[in-house]
Amino acid sequence: MPLPSPHPNEHRDASASPLRNQRRLQLHCLGIVAAQYLWPELRDKPRAQALRPLLVLHSFRFIGLAFLVPGVVSPELSATFAGGCIGDLVAAILALVALAGLQTRLGLLLVWVFNLWGTADLLFAFYNGNSVGFAPGQLGAAYFIPTVVVPLLLITHGLVFRLLLQSDRVAVPRDRPQTV
Repeated sequence: MPLPSPHPNEHRDASASPLRNQRRLQLHCLGIVAAQYLWPELRDKPRAQALRPLLVLHSFRFIGLAFLVPGVVSPELSATFAGGCIGDLVAAILALVALAGLQTRLGLLLVWVFNLWGTADLLFAFYNGNSVGFAPGQLGAAYFIPTVVVPLLLITHGLVFRLLLQSDRVAVPRDRPQTV
C-alpha cells in the first residue's frame, strides 16, 4: 500500500493540467473551425436565419444534467460543481424561448438574455471547475462535457454575440461582384 501523500491536493492538481490543456486545445481548434467554416456561412445571412442553428445547438445544453445522474460521475465530485448544471438547463430553456420568439419584436432581446446568461454560466463553470480541482476519474463518463461540449458552446456564444452586434442588413457575399 502506498504511503499517503503529504500534499492532499496533489492528485487533484495532477489531473487538472491535462483537463485544462484539452480545453485550451479544443478552444483553439474550434476557433479555427468557426473562423474558417461557420462564420463564412453565417455572416451573409439575415440575422434571424444565422442565429437559428446556433440556438438549436444550445437547446441541447440540458446534457449538463448528466452530472446529476448517479453513476455517471464519481460520488466524490463536489456537489457545488455538479449542481452548477442547473444553469445549463436554464440556458437550454432560454435558447428554446429565443428560438421560438426569433421572428417577433422581442426576438433579439430574448437572444441577448439567452446569450448573456449562457456565457456567464459557462464562464462560472470554468471558474468553479478550476477552483474545485478534480481527482482523476471524478468526472467519469461526463469527462467529454468540459473538454468538448463547453469549448464548443463558448465559441458559438462568441458567434451569437458577433451576429447580435452586426447590422441586420445582408452583406453582399464576398465571392459575387457588386452591381451598381
